[in-house]
Amino acid sequence: MKIILKTFLFTLLIMMSCSSDNEEPIDEGKAEIPCDFTLDNLAPNATVTINCSLDLEGKTVNLPANVTLDFDGGVIINGALIFGENGVIDGELLNETLLVSGTGLQLKDPTFHFDPKQWGIVEGETSSDIAWANNKALQSAMFKVKELGATTFKIDAIDAYFEGSRPTPPETNFYPHREAVNIPSDFNLVMTDNTHLRIQPATSSTKELDNGAIFSIRDEDNITVTGGVLHGDRTLRYFSPNDNGLEGSHLFYIQSGRNVTLDGIKFIDGSKGGLSISSIGFTTNPDYNPTRNLKVLNCEFTNIRRMSIALTDGRDILIEGNTFTDTAQPDANADGGEVGYAINIEAGRIRDASGTLIEQEKATDIIIKGNTETGSRGGSVSVHIGQNVTIEDNDFETQVAYTYTNGTKIINNRFVAKNSGEGFAIFATGDGETVYNNEIAGNTIKNYGSGIILSSNDIDVHDNVISGGTLGIQMGKAKNSKVYNNTITVSYAGISVGNTWVDNVEIKGNEIAAGNLNMSFSHSNNEPEHASYSFTVTENIAKNGKKVSFSNVNGITFTKNEVAGIQIGNSTNLTISENTLRPTDFDGIRLFEAHTNISLLNNTIFEPTGADRFVCINNSSLNPSEITDTGNTCN
Repeated sequence: MKIILKTFLFTLLIMMSCSSDNEEPIDEGKAEIPCDFTLDNLAPNATVTINCSLDLEGKTVNLPANVTLDFDGGVIINGALIFGENGVIDGELLNETLLVSGTGLQLKDPTFHFDPKQWGIVEGETSSDIAWANNKALQSAMFKVKELGATTFKIDAIDAYFEGSRPTPPETNFYPHREAVNIPSDFNLVMTDNTHLRIQPATSSTKELDNGAIFSIRDEDNITVTGGVLHGDRTLRYFSPNDNGLEGSHLFYIQSGRNVTLDGIKFIDGSKGGLSISSIGFTTNPDYNPTRNLKVLNCEFTNIRRMSIALTDGRDILIEGNTFTDTAQPDANADGGEVGYAINIEAGRIRDASGTLIEQEKATDIIIKGNTETGSRGGSVSVHIGQNVTIEDNDFETQVAYTYTNGTKIINNRFVAKNSGEGFAIFATGDGETVYNNEIAGNTIKNYGSGIILSSNDIDVHDNVISGGTLGIQMGKAKNSKVYNNTITVSYAGISVGNTWVDNVEIKGNEIAAGNLNMSFSHSNNEPEHASYSFTVTENIAKNGKKVSFSNVNGITFTKNEVAGIQIGNSTNLTISENTLRPTDFDGIRLFEAHTNISLLNNTIFEPTGADRFVCINNSSLNPSEITDTGNTCN
């Protein structure tokens, strides 16, 4: 071992020597050889290379200014070093038994390589107490090296359990965000596929093990977490007989994280969820501190219970390039939990005693792009309560739904149902003052029971291609909306309005080829409170010989469409005008049962090509005087 004064000549020699040494593998046996020197009485500006085991025997050693401790396979243990001004220590010398401090003390390299053995991490299956100690050890290491100037913390090979689901004494209350391994600000945590971090499984219902996590970012800024494999306990933990779908642990919490990026992390078997995103305080509180500018990129979420990503509060969030597989599916250990969507956006809100809506949480300005989802029990994305959410260019196997949202766009996605003829691709529902200015456009939808279900206010649905399923677009309780330029090829009905009310809606310019009815309107706008409701169906083109049906409906203007034929039964306040009809083996327009105020105006009808009994207009209404037949031609 050499103690070298830091003159120019000796410094140059040491730099040359270090360069040469770095090209050779480290001799791990050096850490077993006791040092034959101490750090007492060093001169200022000294550089000491540690290539042996230096046991401080519990003592505190004061070092002079500008001392540098270099690593060469050795170790310093069991004591404290107090550096003089501007000391430097190689990060590989740090460990759980060595305390270091000093004014201006810095790491030699801002990239720190974490060795679990040096920090007392116990790998493999273990007890709750040891897993809890693992939590504290990893967090302590991160904050310690951060204080010494580390900006990047690298973890490679490790396989250990972590217990973040109980309070740290003397605290008696449990706060899950605080008890996980917290990551500090201005920090890059870099892991690999050899980095396996696991939740300690719950073993009984008496343990307070709900809502824990492996990692947490709480009220911190400028953090990147890359790689690593986070394992939950959903296949191993104890679920109580009274579990209501809420028991379990997450894998990662973000609460009031700002400028945070998660990239390439693998989330597996989360028992309550994968990633939870929230904020400190409510929007109405002076301490409200929203999560902001968060990116979740290229991550894999596999077999997560309840929800892979749960988002209750945050803004300026990008979720891109991730893979979601089998979210919320039941297994032999437990059901899939409540919700069941890969991504669930659900901000909290209430109404006060006067009925005023109060948004306690706010989830807004969110982009969900370029993700792949398969096998979710409930669906891919639910915007239950959120604002300005763009769901774009994703590949989905299940469905997207929204309830109370505005400024939300579901655009240019690809939906392919796993089981042909089942479920729906998009379900737009919800009403009230917070539901407006939404859009569903440019999506390709294949093989669903219903392609798009609309039961909402103020939405544009256009330029979607729906094929291979049973129903194309199914409407209910829709208001102030437009459905236009969609292409629909399905086995039963292209556009269906039934058992509902519809007001101020335009259905325009769609191309439809359905196996039974190209368009079906039934049992709608019939209640007294809906008597004045109306909607327009115009410039649509039926691409095959199937009919359009009106049954027990009120308040429709059907104009300038190209269809095969129309049948009308027991309806009120219909205007059928300027359409072109090309019937085959049925009447051009057939009226049956009772009617009120039906106008047939200026339609061009080609004679049916089937049997002679079919005619251009077959008025078999029980009250034919309610039918106005003007300007129609039979060619």
